[in-house]
Amino acid sequence: MHVDLAGPAGRLEGLLEGTAGAPFAAIVCHPHPTMGGTMHTHAAYRLAKAIVARGGAALRFNFRGVGRSAGAFDAGRGEADDARAALAWLAAARPGLPLLSCGFSFGAWMAVLAGGDDPKVAGLLLAGVAVRAPGLEDFRETGRIRDVAKPVAVVQAGQDALGPPEEIRAALEGSRAPRRFAVVPGASHLFVEDLPGLQREAEAAIDWLRGAP
Repeated sequence: MHVDLAGPAGRLEGLLEGTAGAPFAAIVCHPHPTMGGTMHTHAAYRLAKAIVARGGAALRFNFRGVGRSAGAFDAGRGEADDARAALAWLAAARPGLPLLSCGFSFGAWMAVLAGGDDPKVAGLLLAGVAVRAPGLEDFRETGRIRDVAKPVAVVQAGQDALGPPEEIRAALEGSRAPRRFAVVPGASHLFVEDLPGLQREAEAAIDWLRGAP
């Protein structure tokens, strides 16, 4: 179902999927807007598909300046606010449900910034965490993931040049709350070599997040 959300810069174009009786709901944040990222990017679509496959309601949305969303790219600051607005909309649309904050690449960082401190968010699902990508200097501090005081599941591509698995695994060490780390072997950053593998690991991560203490 196509929806329009009230974002900080105006309308945010969204797509809500899943049954009305879903036991949980999640936002999905897409990759970098200036690099072609939209809510229809393959990896973002697969994250949403995994949420729905596990019984949840998934809200994908376009950041400001993408598709029918108003505004212009704001180097991550405004996009984090867009993600916060999406979480608030979803909480109002599905009151009382536990929420997950999910995202891919640039969207993974936005999911952390928006959901890390939000008391309505029960956990985070991050895919393709990018620590070597340009333009994310203000957001890609790996300590941000370590300091999130709620369960975080990460799915990384085995050949991810922007987020080598060993670097992401090291970034999770000493975290304040439970962490789950999975790798999709043979895939590069966009997971195009094994999108079913991304979805499979995302579904397992959702099951873990739903059962995590």
